[in-house]
Amino acid sequence: MKPHAVLIPYPAQGHITPLLKLAKILHSRGIYITFVNTEFNHNRFIRAHGPESVSGLEDFQFKTIPDGLPPSDKDATQDITQLCDSLRKNGLPPFLDLIKSLNDSPDCPRVSCIVSDGHMSFTLDAAEQFDIPEVYFFTTSACGFWAYCNVVELLRRDIWPLKGESQITNGYLDQIELDWVPGMKNIRLRDFPSFIRTTNPDDIMVNYNMLQTKNASRAKTIILNTYDELEKEVLEALRHKFNHVLSIGPLHLLEHDIENPKLKSIGSNLWKEDDTCISWLNQRAQNSVLYVNFGSITVLSPQQLLEFAWGLANSNQYFLWIIRPDLVSGDSAILPEEYSKEVEGRAMMVGWCSQERVLAHPSVGGFLTHSGWNSTIDGLSEGLPMICWQFFASKHLIVDTRA
Repeated sequence: MKPHAVLIPYPAQGHITPLLKLAKILHSRGIYITFVNTEFNHNRFIRAHGPESVSGLEDFQFKTIPDGLPPSDKDATQDITQLCDSLRKNGLPPFLDLIKSLNDSPDCPRVSCIVSDGHMSFTLDAAEQFDIPEVYFFTTSACGFWAYCNVVELLRRDIWPLKGESQITNGYLDQIELDWVPGMKNIRLRDFPSFIRTTNPDDIMVNYNMLQTKNASRAKTIILNTYDELEKEVLEALRHKFNHVLSIGPLHLLEHDIENPKLKSIGSNLWKEDDTCISWLNQRAQNSVLYVNFGSITVLSPQQLLEFAWGLANSNQYFLWIIRPDLVSGDSAILPEEYSKEVEGRAMMVGWCSQERVLAHPSVGGFLTHSGWNSTIDGLSEGLPMICWQFFASKHLIVDTRA
């Protein structure tokens, strides 16, 4: 009988994408897969790809659990703070029920392994109750994960919480060098995940992330979508702290080796992809287009949108800009009429796309990014120069590969 792996991502686009890639790679190597989305994201997935996208593949099934938040059909990323708090309080019972139903089902093998996102530590309780080994997958860089692991040390050393809001803007974050963090030379407090910029010791996001990294030691193995040549010193530090840490990336390059076309075609995007941008790129010269995408969570102010818009216009370069429906706070992303006239003929703007296809396109010569880890490792793998506008969480930790 086939081994059966249950994979469950944290319910956000940047976490679903690498977990689903791993699921497809494992399936191509003979493992039965159950992929678990929240009900909210499962519905978005079907709207984006059609009902056939979650059925019809042998030994690969999609299941759901509730996220504990009020029902919604909004086609946008949920509030991260509310989602973390709800999953911590409500995630375990439905996941226990799911594992039990899978083990009792005559239609699939008993569950032999759980591969959980590192931000879903309630799954460890389920794994221990059913005596199933669990692999913990942190979807950040190794640097990002290691920084999360050291937040508790900021608390112990009385560096966090901040003593006043003024410390966010008065240079304090630059002045505090953390020379006690192994594997991270010259790291400052500013370089730590942005959640720590608070005076509130009960901050939901900081405490949620401290809980997840604390629980990581309970997993049989920790895996990361990176490779040793890229983050060698940090990976060595992690391997001193945890028994088993494996680098398994870049996953999207391993995904290229999958031979089953139906398996390979399973998409992970929660928004419908607009393929017209590929046709537009086909008409551009080699290395002539700047690709602009701020990911699935970043929210711009209307003023920031205009600053980026006119900066791109004044560059006199061709550019492809992904402007998802919820990119701008408040109203939808609306640019003035004169802007469309200014960039006519050298700009393409769509709501969402297949980023890997775009980055691999010969006409793309650069990438303006929010520095999310998926985007960073995608860009590195294609050898593209990147302009980085770090926005959120561990996206301030950018690997220097010049050495």
